Amino acid sequence: MAIILRPEQPADYRETENVTREAFWNQYAPGCMEHYLLHVLRHHNAFLPELDIVAVDGKQIIGNIVYVKANIQGDNGKEYEVLTLGPISILPTYQKQGIGTKLIYHTKALAQEMGFRAILLCGDPAYYARFGFIPAEQFGIRTAENHYAAALQAYECYPQALAEAKGRYLENEVYQIDVAAAMEFDQNFPPKEKICDTPTQKRFQELVMMDKKA
Repeated sequence: MAIILRPEQPADYRETENVTREAFWNQYAPGCMEHYLLHVLRHHNAFLPELDIVAVDGKQIIGNIVYVKANIQGDNGKEYEVLTLGPISILPTYQKQGIGTKLIYHTKALAQEMGFRAILLCGDPAYYARFGFIPAEQFGIRTAENHYAAALQAYECYPQALAEAKGRYLENEVYQIDVAAAMEFDQNFPPKEKICDTPTQKRFQELVMMDKKA
């Protein structure tokens, strides 16, 4: 399989949104809203088009990864600019073939070249540990609500990048999705069945329950 990684182009948008929908459907909740999130992200001033990369097999887009600027409000009164990774999407038929790994390593290298301090994300530690992400709690980094979150992971783009960044991670407000708008947007795609209580939904709830006050 000769997979090519390249920047996403405007002509790709709908196809990439469909890939995202297929990848996230019923994963963390019945249905999904990540394809709408991607649609909105691209028009936000914190979005980084340089890190909007698609994976292509022949002429078919099979994966996508995007990043948005965010901040850590340090306990020392300083602000530290970081990146938020996500969503990252791989078509179900192409999952577990190393494509997500290619996208993450490729964009990590780009982020380092661009001089960014660190990358944060909310995801399953069992998956992201393989890419060098560790619990943000180890850096003293909490959520905006001042909780330590099991799902909040961090990666330093250079040594000691987060050594002084103990504080609250302020995810960009663009991730606060308008549910009604997302449902309306989804009407532009073919109907799909919504399923409850999938294994990934249960795992997501387990991670949410692991949050603790700082």
